[in-house]
Amino acid sequence: MSERISSIPHTEDTPVDVPADTPPDVPAEARADAAGPPSPGGDRAVVRDALGVGVAVGLSGFAFGVTSAAAGLGLAQTCALSLLVFTGASQFALVGALAAGGSPLTAAAGAFFLGVRNAFYGLRLSTLLRLPRAVRPVAAQLVIDESSLVALAQRDRRSARIGFTVTGVTLYLLWNLTTLFGALGAAAIGDTGAWGLDAAGPAVFLALLAPMLRTAEERVTAGLAVLLGLGLLPVLPAGVPVLVAALAAPLVLLARGRRAGEEAR
Repeated sequence: MSERISSIPHTEDTPVDVPADTPPDVPAEARADAAGPPSPGGDRAVVRDALGVGVAVGLSGFAFGVTSAAAGLGLAQTCALSLLVFTGASQFALVGALAAGGSPLTAAAGAFFLGVRNAFYGLRLSTLLRLPRAVRPVAAQLVIDESSLVALAQRDRRSARIGFTVTGVTLYLLWNLTTLFGALGAAAIGDTGAWGLDAAGPAVFLALLAPMLRTAEERVTAGLAVLLGLGLLPVLPAGVPVLVAALAAPLVLLARGRRAGEEAR
């Protein structure tokens, strides 16, 4: 799911099930192995934080339902996207490109590239959570930004599993429910453009993305992507400028590498 939150704070009043001599910079996987007996109070804090994230972000599914209906997708198509894709940024990118007149191929390509990051989350979580094989296919559907960040913010494997599961399940249920309500509401009011609801998707997307831009390098990358996307919008088919804007990241990385090389000399 989107790019929906920037960070998950550790709970200060939560007992930590890690030996006192464990260095704070030890990776999450190593801290999970070093954890002591579970703490009921710690479990409650993890559940509370995970529910907070799940509910807060899950409500934005309403905006997706409205945006999808405004793009011309039917109720069944909109709900199928949330049920099967379940990653907010990719869903918004897909319906946004379709609404702008882009071809289904370019719209799907943009959504795919945004969703690839979840595969990298899965690689990290597989070593941290170590879930039984039987539940891994189900857990894979819940690997999104929020569930990954909540899990990685914990101090032991038990808490990581609880945080991942509660966040993922809460978000999945609420996101799909609010998607349904949003699509039904958009169908009931008719022309969403007349109400200004066609701008709901981009507005929510920007609101979710902005808190994640914490460093100057990230802000430069985002700014360059915006310039590429908007600058090429009049000359390229709808949906293609989004794909070209993805070049902002390697360009910034290339510039950083050259600068580091010059400083080393």
